[in-house]
Amino acid sequence: MVDDIELVLFDLDNVLYHYDRRLRVEHLSGITGIPADTIHAAIWDSGLEWLGDSGALAPQDYLRAFGDRIGYPISLTEWLDARRASVAPDDRMLALVERLRASKAVAILTNNSELLTAHIDVVCPELRPLFGAHIYASASFRAAKPDVTCFHRCLAGLGARPSAVLFVDDLAENVAGARAAGLQAHHFTSADGLRRDLEARGMTV
Repeated sequence: MVDDIELVLFDLDNVLYHYDRRLRVEHLSGITGIPADTIHAAIWDSGLEWLGDSGALAPQDYLRAFGDRIGYPISLTEWLDARRASVAPDDRMLALVERLRASKAVAILTNNSELLTAHIDVVCPELRPLFGAHIYASASFRAAKPDVTCFHRCLAGLGARPSAVLFVDDLAENVAGARAAGLQAHHFTSADGLRRDLEARGMTV
């Protein structure tokens, strides 16, 4: 028998916010004058993002490496501007979280460098009123989803039992990782699909 849900743990990109990497790359191209394809290859085909997500690079080291890879000394402000240009809040999901948090604890676990969570109010200003301090980058735990270590360290900090946590992510491999870590999980495809799953689990949203 599964435990009742006490905490719902959300992914960020393409769950709570729409995220379009293409817009981010195009914004970076506009700032630097470097072709978008070159930037994409230098960052997303090189493994740099994984080094940031897994905490192998500290925030300032990640930012410096980002600039080194693309051949432009990108500033924190420029990096944040590009990140902000690539996202938009999913209003239906944020409204769902607002209703849900009346009866359940809520938190975020996103595969990202701590550079993002340290400046989350700049990039995603709608999140703080809903989640407070419970917005975590995988890098904080020196492991990234779907590694079970990432989930275990996050929940240890939250003081939550894995079996009493529902994890919500759009990537099947992260959902599988959560289940391997002992969490309950939902593979996110839409706000309506999540709402139906929550209601089936006895939660009113």
